[in-house]
Amino acid sequence: MQVPSPIQATPGIPWSSYARLIRLPSQTGTYLLLLPTLWALVLAAQGFPSPSLLAVFVAGSFLMRSAGVILNDLADQSFDREVLRTKTRPLASGELPRRQAFVLLAVLLLLAAGLLWLLDPIVAWFSPIAVLLAALYPFCKRWIHIPQAVLGLAFGWGTIMAWAAVRGQLDAPVWCLFGATAAWAVAYDTIYALQDRDDDLRIGVKSSALFFGPFIHVGVGTALCLMLLLLSAAGWLAHIKWPYYAALSGLALFFIFQIGQLRQPINPSQAFRMFKAHVWVGVAVLAGLLAGVSL
Repeated sequence: MQVPSPIQATPGIPWSSYARLIRLPSQTGTYLLLLPTLWALVLAAQGFPSPSLLAVFVAGSFLMRSAGVILNDLADQSFDREVLRTKTRPLASGELPRRQAFVLLAVLLLLAAGLLWLLDPIVAWFSPIAVLLAALYPFCKRWIHIPQAVLGLAFGWGTIMAWAAVRGQLDAPVWCLFGATAAWAVAYDTIYALQDRDDDLRIGVKSSALFFGPFIHVGVGTALCLMLLLLSAAGWLAHIKWPYYAALSGLALFFIFQIGQLRQPINPSQAFRMFKAHVWVGVAVLAGLLAGVSL
């Protein structure tokens, strides 16, 4: 009888599977979660935030985004098997057992909770809402036609926590940032959902890309207009100077260009490129804020 080798009998930790489970090779989602928190930190501090706060929110964004995609894959495992783009994900393909995904999820959430000890105690009171929204979002595509709105609330909640970490309270401008982030997420995630529109229609998953249909340019354009209006209101309430509004004006031109693209048929690779470009939208807002508060 052949005796298994020690390596065969005791398989190692599946690091590669874990890395793909949390989308480690692609951090676009982390940037899109992080950037609005940086807007809030800069606006609340009226300048560069402290290095310690910056480090906490960079780490927290990575941990919570990683936890969020695990929650998404656990909820959507059966759906992901039916979608060309997602059927090779570790859980959908059966490469990684659900038990191991839950263990990694617990580790990530514990690490994120540990960061709260480094922040103003008020931030800890807001943190359960962040986890609740992250857990709720994957199921919303079964219930509502624009689940991206819940994703927007989840991503926008980081602005609330960042503002509270600086000020120890919530002020009017942060609610504008929160709303702007939520509207922005509806826009870019609708573009992202174009990649799976045919598969989502076939398997019965709801998305704003399906809901808007031939009027997707109107839906995305409305969300982006709302984003710009709320960002302008946040700047006005915080008395930000003209470079910030110049940055928003430049973004308005870019948004007009993207809306024009959406009036034509978009293939999945085009949709993904358009989605990734929104990282630079967030960078432009951040640059405008830094310039506007420094004058």
